[in-house]
Amino acid sequence: MSKRLEGKVALVTGAGSVGPGWGNGRAIAVRLAEEGARVFAVDLNPESMEETVTLARAAGGEIETGICDVTSSESIAATVAACVARFGGIDILVNNVGGSAAGGPVEMSEEVWATQIDRNLKSVFLTCKHVLPLMEQAGQGAIVNLASTSATRWTGAPQVAYAAAKAGVIQFSRVVAVQYAGKGIRVNTVIPGQLYTPMVDVRLAKQRTGGDVQAILKQRQARIPLPFMGDGRDTANAVLFLASDEARFITGAELVVDGGMSVRCD
Repeated sequence: MSKRLEGKVALVTGAGSVGPGWGNGRAIAVRLAEEGARVFAVDLNPESMEETVTLARAAGGEIETGICDVTSSESIAATVAACVARFGGIDILVNNVGGSAAGGPVEMSEEVWATQIDRNLKSVFLTCKHVLPLMEQAGQGAIVNLASTSATRWTGAPQVAYAAAKAGVIQFSRVVAVQYAGKGIRVNTVIPGQLYTPMVDVRLAKQRTGGDVQAILKQRQARIPLPFMGDGRDTANAVLFLASDEARFITGAELVVDGGMSVRCD
C-alpha cells in the first residue's frame, strides 16, 4: 500500500519544539515523513529539531534540517534554495511558525506589536513569495498555513497582535487560494485550538498560573466540549489531509482542530 505523500517534498517551518513532546511543528514534520514525504524541516533553533529528526527517522521517514529566520526574505530564499538543491523541488509548504504575546492595544508596546505581526503574518507572506513561483512552474502544489482559534474567538486572554495576525493568515490564505487555483496550487488553513503542547509547560503555565501546569490544563479543558485535550498530532493529521491528494478539491478553506471549543456559547 502506497503512502499518502509518496514522492512529495515538504518544507515545514517551525519544525522544532520548545520542549519534549508533540508540538505542532514537530508533529507535522514527523507525520508527513511517516506518510512518505521527503521533509525539509527548518527552525531558528537547530537543537529544537533534534527530537523531530529522531522521531521521523525512527518512523522510517526521510528528513533534513536547516536554520531559517522566517521574518527574513534572505533567510527564506536560502532555505528554499537548500531544499531544492537537496530534494529537487517543493510540493508542500507548511507555515507553522507563530507565537503569542499578551496585551491589548494600550498596554502593548509598538515594538511587540511589530514583532508579532512579523512573526505570525509576514512570515507566511515571505515563504509564499519564495515558494509560489516554484509551485507555479511545476503546475501544482499545496500550502497549509496555521492560524489559531484566537483569530476567530476570544480564547481567555487579551493578545491583540497575535489574534489580528492570525486572522490575517486566514484571509491571506483565502486570497492566495483564489489567485492560484487555476495554476493547480491549493492553499488552506488549519486552525488549532487550545492543545496540550510543550508550550503549555514551558511558557503558558508560568505566565498565567504561576507555573501550575495542572491548573492551566484544567482551565483550558473546561472550554473544550470533548472530554480530552488534543495535542500536536491532531494538528498534524489535519495538515496531512489538506496537503494530500485526498483534499484535491479543497482550497481556500479552514479546518478547525479544537475539540468543539469555538462553537460553544459560553
